[in-house]
Amino acid sequence: MRAGDRLRGRYRLDTPLERGAMGAVWQGHDEHLDRPVAVKIALPPQDGDDGARLLRRLHREAQAAARLDHPNIATVYDADTRDDGVRWLIMPLIDGVTLRDLLAERGRFTVPEAAAVVAQLCAGLEVAHRAGLVHRDIKPANLMVTRGGLLKILDFGLVKPMIDAQGLTVTGELLGNVLYAAPEYFEGDNRDHKVDGRSDLYAAGCLLHHLLAGVPPFPDDSPALLPGRHLYDPPPTLADRGIVVPDGVQALIDALTAKDPDSRPASGAEVYARLFSHLPAPAADVVITPASEDPARPFRAPYAP
Repeated sequence: MRAGDRLRGRYRLDTPLERGAMGAVWQGHDEHLDRPVAVKIALPPQDGDDGARLLRRLHREAQAAARLDHPNIATVYDADTRDDGVRWLIMPLIDGVTLRDLLAERGRFTVPEAAAVVAQLCAGLEVAHRAGLVHRDIKPANLMVTRGGLLKILDFGLVKPMIDAQGLTVTGELLGNVLYAAPEYFEGDNRDHKVDGRSDLYAAGCLLHHLLAGVPPFPDDSPALLPGRHLYDPPPTLADRGIVVPDGVQALIDALTAKDPDSRPASGAEVYARLFSHLPAPAADVVITPASEDPARPFRAPYAP
């Protein structure tokens, strides 16, 4: 694909934003509606199952994301497969940065800032989980923060885990996934029976730790050991790393990163409620209380990092 190419005679490719072994993301333009868009492109299937699996994954992502309507979830405008096998998705072009880049740029977050990020994440997850969808790949690279402070969850609708628990080799693209992966992803043939919305909440707990500590719960210096650490090792507390937070914040992280899904919070709404008292104060003319604010709705005032 090159700059100037058009998809369906409508979506013009302008500037590549990110390239990988499996495809690319472009900044493009919808010439029918005269608006900027992001174009996600997956390369044609190669010999074997990998290419076909990628196309199935993109198709599921498009269907799943198109069913969700929430400000904290990046929607899909359009999707198709060309005759040559190239699969593409059209999404909003978000004016912001990934949480991965934001973390790299600024380091640790304060408690109110971290609470704002994870509360918005859980607001979006609540809607998806109510619809029976599990993201399965929550990590900073899949979360964007707009200039107005709104969190957007990217790449919704992955129906299969991206981690092969049998003979796992963790390199490159997979490392980010494994840093936040719930223990049930590594439990072999029965793992899919245990994966549900609480698996996403485990990742939210790892993310909350990462935002406050500046590093994920388990280090990335020994990738091959990560599955065992998620399965068996208790994550270090923030106090272990010399960071002081309110007791309720550490208790929430402990609950979210419990090895047994039944010991975790049952829903994103519950996590949202437990974070509520730690959120930044809203603007003076906006009144929000835990009783009146539905976590499935957007924030009435942006809680920006």
